Amino acid sequence: MTSPSATPIDLSTWPRRQHFEHYRSAVPCTYALTVDLDATAFVEALRDSTRKTYIAQIWALATAVNQHDEFRMCLTPDGAPATWPVVHPSFTVFNAARETFASVWAPYDPSFAAFHDTAAALLTEHRTATEMFPQGPPPANSFDVSSLPWTSFTGFSLAVQPGFDHLAPIFTLGRYVEREGSLRLPVALQVHHAAADGFHAARLLETVQGLLLEPGWVA
Repeated sequence: MTSPSATPIDLSTWPRRQHFEHYRSAVPCTYALTVDLDATAFVEALRDSTRKTYIAQIWALATAVNQHDEFRMCLTPDGAPATWPVVHPSFTVFNAARETFASVWAPYDPSFAAFHDTAAALLTEHRTATEMFPQGPPPANSFDVSSLPWTSFTGFSLAVQPGFDHLAPIFTLGRYVEREGSLRLPVALQVHHAAADGFHAARLLETVQGLLLEPGWVA
């Protein structure tokens, strides 16, 4: 699949122009935010379904990301900000025998059923992969999701070098934990401050939370 063209942002009308320039050049930085999302209804819906939990988690993240321009940002060859019309999730698949993982990607589809079938086939095909990127390099318009289903966590951050050119969000998922009668899903979000501020990160995570609270799309 060929990546579509990213649309340059009109700097003359962009409210975040000064913020982008500050966090891109003067004080380049990223930040990480970890939250526990209420996944009770989501888990219940999956118990009554044949859908795979991991794929449903990935689709929820991809759906939220594609609703918000600031999380589909990239840089043009001359370093100017631009926005992809759509971004696709790149996600890990664990090879238990080797204790290594591969990274695969699936084209985002607003239909969960269609996305699920594509992603499920990829996870089956590459669960014994010995290459880190068995499909070849992911497309430019992709973002990363990884999962740590073996442990829960209350904080998680990445030190990405050279991360100051990487504007796409990075997600890490943990193991469910039961707390006060609800199942909680740890979600860590890594953000480039040039692309998004705390307000935008909070709104993105609220979008994900809404999808988990109303999981009728799982069926």
